[in-house]
Amino acid sequence: MGKLWFGGPIYTMEQEDIVVDAVFTQRNKIIAIGTYEYLYHTYYNEIEEAIHLQGKTMLPGFIDSHLHIVWHGEKLLRLDLSAMQSADEVLEALSNRSVHLSKGEWLVGEGWNENHWEEPLIIHKSALDEIIPDNPVMLSRVCRHAVLANSKAMELAKIDYPNNTEDPQGGVIIRDNSGETTGYFLDTAQELIKQAMPSVSQAYLEQVISIAISDLTAKGLVGGHSEDLNYFGGFEKTYRAFTNAINEENKFKAHLLVHHEVMQDAIQAGLGELSSEQYVELGAIKIFSDGALGGRTAWLTNDYSDDKGNCGFNIHSTAELERIVQDARKYRLPVAVHAIGDQAILEVASILKKYPLPNKWRDRIIHGQILNPQSLQLLKELPAIIDIQPSFVASDFPWVIDRLGEKRLDLSYAWKTMLANGIHCAGGSDAPIEEVNPLYGIEAAVLRKSSYDGKRYLTKEALSIFEAVQLYTTGSAYAINQEDTRGLIAEGYAADFTIIDQDIFHVNPHDIHRIGVEMTVIDGEIVYVKNPSST
Repeated sequence: MGKLWFGGPIYTMEQEDIVVDAVFTQRNKIIAIGTYEYLYHTYYNEIEEAIHLQGKTMLPGFIDSHLHIVWHGEKLLRLDLSAMQSADEVLEALSNRSVHLSKGEWLVGEGWNENHWEEPLIIHKSALDEIIPDNPVMLSRVCRHAVLANSKAMELAKIDYPNNTEDPQGGVIIRDNSGETTGYFLDTAQELIKQAMPSVSQAYLEQVISIAISDLTAKGLVGGHSEDLNYFGGFEKTYRAFTNAINEENKFKAHLLVHHEVMQDAIQAGLGELSSEQYVELGAIKIFSDGALGGRTAWLTNDYSDDKGNCGFNIHSTAELERIVQDARKYRLPVAVHAIGDQAILEVASILKKYPLPNKWRDRIIHGQILNPQSLQLLKELPAIIDIQPSFVASDFPWVIDRLGEKRLDLSYAWKTMLANGIHCAGGSDAPIEEVNPLYGIEAAVLRKSSYDGKRYLTKEALSIFEAVQLYTTGSAYAINQEDTRGLIAEGYAADFTIIDQDIFHVNPHDIHRIGVEMTVIDGEIVYVKNPSST
């Protein structure tokens, strides 16, 4: 027995403007598409349920190609600093939260961004100490490549005890002119603070995953490629939390990248050439090659325009990065490498060309924000995917112009250029760093409008609405070699749908973010509905 879906425009996404009247599904698959009359009469004896879309628009289910599900769930639970407009506002929020802290409890905040403050100054640990002297405090920057910590947190982390703590490879402990720590930790230096935090239980992880999944499906997402397996007490605990939290009763298609530091754990768990359970599958080996533009740690070929003498840095030496890639290749595994700066992208692309995959799987470069002519040429020669985050253009401009200067903007956030050169792109949010709603990302890809000053930037790189929707459907499916089973509304494909309240291809692009999600369908089952009485 199956379901007949009809009563609104159904875009297959096979080509632009292809619309069908109806879809017939059985269990988790699309059996047929066509006119309502044909499907109704052909499958009359098999139609168990007929679902009228009430004029709403059906698309293939949205897939976020890069996010952090556990962190997203934690953001929903923790103190959210992302909307704060000044350091004083952050400190006031901390003060208000501090009165509810128990003895020894950590105060953890998420998402502060000094680039959106009138005075973009980094909060000093002394300001945190004045408000909260006896409880440890850790505040993650929006990019998650930097944290602020108070003296109590540093005491627990044994920073500068008994001797001055050296900067770790790929990280920086920011100090003032006298050599004293300021409480600001960049990239791998963050781990010094995080390792001092108490470990979390598997039950807690299952709770935050469930909270995240509820939010993701409410925003029209049927799946996501997430990187979480090295941060919460080990691979096994985190992986089991996913497989316990995501199931028949709580459907979501989670594709989990495996941080290179837990690759052997994943191999022992049966990763092999990629393995999966029904709704949770293991994917490429995740590697960081550089930092982020916000903290000026993304690795550039030339100095930052607003910080002469600093071109960022590589997380791993070239030899070490090659070794990690070679380790993955021993198991015939793809890699997914975080690379933002043009020098990082150039190095990663060169290594991927040197050590090609021996099978059908595809490597990917995550972010790929700043290109140069050499890196663009290399990317054209590789079968690698570029995981882009369209919302970055909304949150990074105009301050990123100061970081890069006008000249480097020609090949920055260059999504149209990538597509025009035959480079496959997938679309994600990097949530909780950016808003997870894929409609926000689609609008950002089309308009390239700053959420800070409302101006549009580098519009020559703007995508059409169709191209932007492809990022979150066919693009994300292609990135994980599932383009023959997901990302389209076509016979034999997964019955995964996102149903929205307006026709996205016929609205003012400035209103895409106003479109609401009416229904989310995974494997033919409705997992979210805005108005339950209407189904």
